Amino acid sequence: MDDETLNLSIRKFLKMVGVNSQREIEQAVAKAVATGTGDETFAATMTLEISALGLKVGFDGEIKLH
Repeated sequence: MDDETLNLSIRKFLKMVGVNSQREIEQAVAKAVATGTGDETFAATMTLEISALGLKVGFDGEIKLH
């Protein structure tokens, strides 16, 4: 195992997830606000799963508009 390759691969994956997740969240919030269904705070859950490693972990948080 090459630690540097692993580290770079993980960072590349997380960057892709972060950028795409942010875009999806922004679009969903804009739609909710435009239709009047937007709220001040949205509960959010993210699940990271790597089946081959037996990894499944959830993260909970909030998306706040103000």
